Amino acid sequence: MHSIVYKIVSKEIWQSAEARGLFEGASIDLTDGFIHLSTAAQAKRTAELFFKGVEGLLLVAVDADALGDKLVFEPSRDNDLFPHLYGSLPMGAVLWAKPLPVGADGLHIFPEL
Repeated sequence: MHSIVYKIVSKEIWQSAEARGLFEGASIDLTDGFIHLSTAAQAKRTAELFFKGVEGLLLVAVDADALGDKLVFEPSRDNDLFPHLYGSLPMGAVLWAKPLPVGADGLHIFPEL
């Protein structure tokens, strides 16, 4: 379906996960029982709705194929299918992590996806 999926996460949480070699989720992920991810088409709107004006975020690109059957696309916002990871995210599946600076309008400036 999608070969790359994305996670928006604070730099501090991500650095801690990198040190452990495994990302187990941010607080919302732990509460919901899965890691919330987005496709390239969904990531900007996710940032706008849930992270507007928040500094210190990273956009993490993940190889969806490396996640196997623990990655499930399920209906969520606007009944769109969102990628949800039921399990931990191994660092071996991470392609890159880039800063998400905040523009003057409070919206994040995304790298080319």
